[in-house]
Amino acid sequence: MPRWKELPTELPSSERQLLAHLRRLKDHSGLSLAALSTRTSYSRSSWERYLNGKKPVPRKAVEELAQVCGTEPTRLVVLYEVAERARTEEAAGRPDQPTREQGRDDQEQDEQEQDEQKQDEQEQTPPRAGRTVPLKWTLGAVALAVAVSFGGGLLVAGAWDDGAPAEKAGAVAAGSGYLRGQTYACDVRRKGGELRAGHSDTHEMLLDINSTGFDVVEAQCLLREKGFSPGVFDGLYDERTKGAAKKFQGARHLVVDGIIGPDTWRELRR
Repeated sequence: MPRWKELPTELPSSERQLLAHLRRLKDHSGLSLAALSTRTSYSRSSWERYLNGKKPVPRKAVEELAQVCGTEPTRLVVLYEVAERARTEEAAGRPDQPTREQGRDDQEQDEQEQDEQKQDEQEQTPPRAGRTVPLKWTLGAVALAVAVSFGGGLLVAGAWDDGAPAEKAGAVAAGSGYLRGQTYACDVRRKGGELRAGHSDTHEMLLDINSTGFDVVEAQCLLREKGFSPGVFDGLYDERTKGAAKKFQGARHLVVDGIIGPDTWRELRR
């Protein structure tokens, strides 16, 4: 699976966060852009522009992607609304600034769509018959692909500037790629006036059941530091972690929903 293109530097953090979640969801599903175009209302070229930050992704596209991937869309819709609000405020502050889609050259867009059409045709061309591959080779290739995708950190939020620093926490290198089933060390210290465990510096990532990655490890470590230990530090937001978050939220007079967002992060880092 190839790495994603780097997102445009001018994108606000809220939109980068939304795209990081959408990219991760698409990668987890194993669907290609061509496959998404056949299962949603949007073309392959549209998905390419949306997921690479060339054009704002519509709310309907967010909901359809979640549906196709079998995921509850609520969290993604919240991220979309935050990003949309940021875009609206930015546009109001700079009325003469062209939007990203307005500023793109039509001829360049046509050429890109032609290239993408060729790629679609190549993806949909059936392989030639006549040669079979032994089953053990196929299984070996699948196992290798899974190992490379996880070991290379393709599914880690940090691959899209989502906040995982390349520094070590105990014997674990945070920049080496998040691995499921790995227990991570908690080395909580106060830096710049706030608590940090060395796994992520996020202040706004939304975490809920089945969230994974270094943002979750960071939250688990900070919860323990505050006296509400989830008992696990593996980067998987499970019921134990959500229960600890609810207790912490109740103690800090926050909304007790077990979802870690900007308000809860702010209290965790105090």
